Amino acid sequence: MVASIKLNSKNYQFDLTKAIDISIPLRASKSNVNAWYINEPRIEPEEFEGFTACVSKGASINFNNIFFNPHGHGTHTECVGHITEKVHSINQNLKQYFFLAELITVAPEKQNDDFVISKKQLQFALGNKKRDAVVIRTLPNTREKLSMQYSNTNPPYLLEEAAVYLREKGIKHLLIDLPSVDREKDEGQLLAHNAFWNTKGKLRLDASITELIFVPNSVEDGGYLLDIQLAPFENDASPSRPVLYKLID
Repeated sequence: MVASIKLNSKNYQFDLTKAIDISIPLRASKSNVNAWYINEPRIEPEEFEGFTACVSKGASINFNNIFFNPHGHGTHTECVGHITEKVHSINQNLKQYFFLAELITVAPEKQNDDFVISKKQLQFALGNKKRDAVVIRTLPNTREKLSMQYSNTNPPYLLEEAAVYLREKGIKHLLIDLPSVDREKDEGQLLAHNAFWNTKGKLRLDASITELIFVPNSVEDGGYLLDIQLAPFENDASPSRPVLYKLID
């Protein structure tokens, strides 16, 4: 079913039946994707004085508690409140959910002992395109990303110059298939986070970073309609389901 939407004073068409979910589901398993030195998520039935709220154990309902960390256990969208002393909620600051996005594929470059994404790489991939959001798929891109245990692996990350470039280009929403846009161990500098949200100037409260996505190789680079579906948590970050729709020429 073809629908149309007006973004940035221009009409775009897309097919509602061809949604591309680029989130990683959360599972109560040691094979769930994991970062930041925490245990796996837990999904457990509530216990009521010896009564277990689980149909397979005699209850009439399944009534589970879920224990997880949005930053370390799957696809999540965060706002500047992730790095500020003042509390900022993603639920209060993300009020628009559809954006014009560009999907790009980048092979991080070796820099000393790290692999990084540079300004030059992003400039080459984006060119003169005007977009609200950029979705970065890194190479190599294998299904191991769905269950990767990232702690102490020094994953690739964005250089500060790359985050500055995205901010100055007007990119409001940055999505990436890594656990962070910053180096795993950087002594708390968080250079890319700070640069993207402009913490040394006027805070970009309406800008977001989404991490731990997964874009299958079958999805072509190019322009998409992006729908950021967000769980309404009053927190700096929330589990999310970003969905892409290929734009129809």
